[in-house]
Amino acid sequence: MQYDPSQLAALEAVLRLGSFDAAARDLSVTPSAISQRIKALEDRAGAALVIRATPCTATPAGARLARHASEVALLEAALARDLGHDLGHIAGKAARLRLAVNADSLGTWFLPALVGHDLLFDIVVDDQAFSADWLRRGEVSAAICDHARPVQGCDAVPLGRMRYVATCAPGFRDRYFAEGVTAESLARAPLLQFDGKDALQHQWLRRVTGGALLPPAHRLPSTQGFVEAARLGLGWGLNPEILAAPLLASGELVAMRPDEPEDISLSWQVNRLVAPALAPLTRAVRAQARQALLPP
Repeated sequence: MQYDPSQLAALEAVLRLGSFDAAARDLSVTPSAISQRIKALEDRAGAALVIRATPCTATPAGARLARHASEVALLEAALARDLGHDLGHIAGKAARLRLAVNADSLGTWFLPALVGHDLLFDIVVDDQAFSADWLRRGEVSAAICDHARPVQGCDAVPLGRMRYVATCAPGFRDRYFAEGVTAESLARAPLLQFDGKDALQHQWLRRVTGGALLPPAHRLPSTQGFVEAARLGLGWGLNPEILAAPLLASGELVAMRPDEPEDISLSWQVNRLVAPALAPLTRAVRAQARQALLPP
């Protein structure tokens, strides 16, 4: 089945910008034209594609079709590059790539890999244990995942291991761990948790203590905020070693169990349809990972 490119562009703009009016401004047409294109596309697809709310969001069918539109633009951009045309731009618009990336990678090593590709990036932040779901649903074209097993229809490239260290402030250690980092003290000491999906601290607790502890927890969805909260003595948490190292060296943070780091293996997974078009980005991601992560 073929779809009208102008209708696909309207769908992508509505979902990206959140409203028909904003999409109309972006595409230099009237809101009525956007509405007509979306209606025609929904008739063609035989399903509702947009949930008309504030902001507008995609139905499952709409998300899949929007990704198709983005992938077509990526393939056209790659063709233009191969033919020596204006890199990454078709009809004056840069191709857009939607990615799922975990917050700790985004906050440490990943961003430099995005420089110099003549693409516009739409980054979804989610735990590495759940980013594969975005690929399975067809809502992103590439993702950082916590396993090397390829998602169906994707190529998987092992990147390396991100090392985490359980850290806290010296005063916090003196208050809660004066008698040592034991199952009893860990059950009482407040921990830091990124969000409800974040199982890293509890995974470490099970491995170190052998039990399923449920200590009190602060929720703090910020990689840098996580480190700062530990430094200030709000709680303890597993922080990326790359971020915690300067504070560990200065003594502002202490490693609770330096003999028990937690390593998370990461992979870069790309939808196979657009993998050739994204080959330069894949090379850049691998290069950045080699500098920042431990070997796979």
